[in-house]
Amino acid sequence: MIQLIEYDNTQHRQPVIELWKRVFGYDSAHNTPELAIERKLAVDDGLFFVALASGQVIGTLMAGYDGHRGWLYSLAVDPQQRRLGTGRALVRHGEQALGARGCLKINLQILSSNAAVQGFYQALGYQVEPRVSMGKVLTANLPEHLRS
Repeated sequence: MIQLIEYDNTQHRQPVIELWKRVFGYDSAHNTPELAIERKLAVDDGLFFVALASGQVIGTLMAGYDGHRGWLYSLAVDPQQRRLGTGRALVRHGEQALGARGCLKINLQILSSNAAVQGFYQALGYQVEPRVSMGKVLTANLPEHLRS
């Protein structure tokens, strides 16, 4: 049985970093787990969740809400724990947390090449929308050692 709780930096930091490195691989400085965690904690919005099984971190989800749209980020499930409902439970938990804040629409981004993840989200009621996703890294806000 899994337990979904809010992230606690003293208990969950290292296991989450290890999980994200295994699941996401990270190739961009702005995506390093340590930086992502620090920036999320600075927002202090209570929208960072972990899934535990037998006290061990097996999954994560970060959500965000700007008053207009909600976002889901960093859904990760330990590869050995997949297909057991953890990802679905985390997404539903995030949806409920965003809904409780008055959120009307939730967005997320995935790599266009990741058909398996697209199928996962489609099974949960998400659909591909005709949008172009654009981004810009503000390198001046990266810690000095991560700037290239």
